[in-house]
Amino acid sequence: MDSRLKPNDAVLFIDRKGRRYMKLLKPGQKLLIRGELMSDALFGIEEGSRIKFSSGETFLVLRPTYADLVPHLPRTAQVIYPKDTGPMLLWGDVFPGATVIEGGVGAGALTIALLRAIGANGRLISYEIRDDFANLARRNVAAFFGDAPNWTLKLRDLYAGFDETGADRMFLDLPEPGRALEIAARALRPGGVLVGYVPTALQLKDTVEALQTHPNFGQIESFETLLRHWQVKGLSVRPLNRMVAHSAFIIVARRLADIPEQAAPGEQASQWPDRADDDGTSES
Repeated sequence: MDSRLKPNDAVLFIDRKGRRYMKLLKPGQKLLIRGELMSDALFGIEEGSRIKFSSGETFLVLRPTYADLVPHLPRTAQVIYPKDTGPMLLWGDVFPGATVIEGGVGAGALTIALLRAIGANGRLISYEIRDDFANLARRNVAAFFGDAPNWTLKLRDLYAGFDETGADRMFLDLPEPGRALEIAARALRPGGVLVGYVPTALQLKDTVEALQTHPNFGQIESFETLLRHWQVKGLSVRPLNRMVAHSAFIIVARRLADIPEQAAPGEQASQWPDRADDDGTSES
């Protein structure tokens, strides 16, 4: 991607009041925002340019960042917002070249973020049970990410089991992630990271308790992210009146190695001599 706009780019038109309008630049298509302009007139101009519509109104033109894109993404269900996507990618330790399994695609917002994070040499396998969600995710990925030959979308109930084994990372955006732990353990490699995303405290409790009692998962963390923007305008430096507070809980756990049934002296022990509490302290 270079600085010059080209056909099929997604762009934001920002007016003098900061209002944003996202459009796809289709050849031969007329853009309508309180006036009109042909998309072809924008091909070859640089991002950050100011353009004038037929009404005489001027707009700033920029490609959307990921944070800009998600609120404008066509969707029929709630998306994972950027304030959660960032921590999920970091705590999930997604890296270029990783093999990642995604459970539940929704509108494809997290799918796009994962594809960007794993790069061309990574592999993403997504499972979705709803045909309408799967079709919408395909359209959004094609429109706002582009070709993704390393992405496989399977229209299936993931609770029936994953086809893959040895995956590096797994993301579950499901009502009951705890139900999927057994199949998740079979699909993840030892040391792999499991990330769950649930909206309610009861789902958080059920998922964490399921992880705590499963022998193949440990190092469990759970948290939420809160985002507060500030206004900086002359002497007025204060938080904005509206805040993006709770959206969902993020749960992170590590896939542990299988425990051997019996261990000879000097071999791997079947259990820890001392169990570590969640706060890092041990009890004897």
